[in-house]
Amino acid sequence: MTQTAPRYALYYTPAADSALWRFGSATLGYDAITGADINFAIPPGCEGHDWSEVTDEPRRYGFHATLKAPFELANGRNEGALRAFARNYVAGRPPVRLAGLSVNALGRFIALTPSEPSDDLQRFAFDIVQAFEPFRAPLSQADLARRLQSPLTPAHRAYLEAYGYPYVGDAFRFHMTLTGSLPDGEVAPVKAALIKAHAQAVPAGPALIDRVAIFKQESRSSRFVLLDNIPLG
Repeated sequence: MTQTAPRYALYYTPAADSALWRFGSATLGYDAITGADINFAIPPGCEGHDWSEVTDEPRRYGFHATLKAPFELANGRNEGALRAFARNYVAGRPPVRLAGLSVNALGRFIALTPSEPSDDLQRFAFDIVQAFEPFRAPLSQADLARRLQSPLTPAHRAYLEAYGYPYVGDAFRFHMTLTGSLPDGEVAPVKAALIKAHAQAVPAGPALIDRVAIFKQESRSSRFVLLDNIPLG
């Protein structure tokens, strides 16, 4: 495993023709389908911010919610097998209905999160973590050291050792990131601006987790791009 080997991830990302995809991609200034920058939709009231800097970190990953965090392929596994397994797996799964998505602050960054908790979503995400585990290569020492820099509970540490990522199972929190880490004084105003922008761009109401996407990062210096976005069921 090297820092130049491709990485893959299992994400939820909305359909390309949806208002949610357009909102998220324009907020980040990046279209993960084409791999190209697009014009920012800077939320009204945030014109004084360097919006490229505000969204720099999430722009590397594209608009998404993580289901299985980025991983290199295990020995004996290849991209074609991963994509075929995903198509077969997703075909047998029903969509997950959420009450809705709302803009919230998670610490110092802003993201879309479920408006109400969903046990179905928690089970769905952990099922994917476990089902695709045979495709994941063990973490490199460098990646493990990076993860261990964050404060982890014993449960988080156990998940990290088992699945290469600490925030799975009961530690999973579905979120679609809209900004990087913000200075303390900017969290509230940026959140308020994104609440308004989201309400204007995306119809209110229930949200359907109706597909699973495979994203690919060619090397650690490149952005993630969409390979497949496979409808559930």
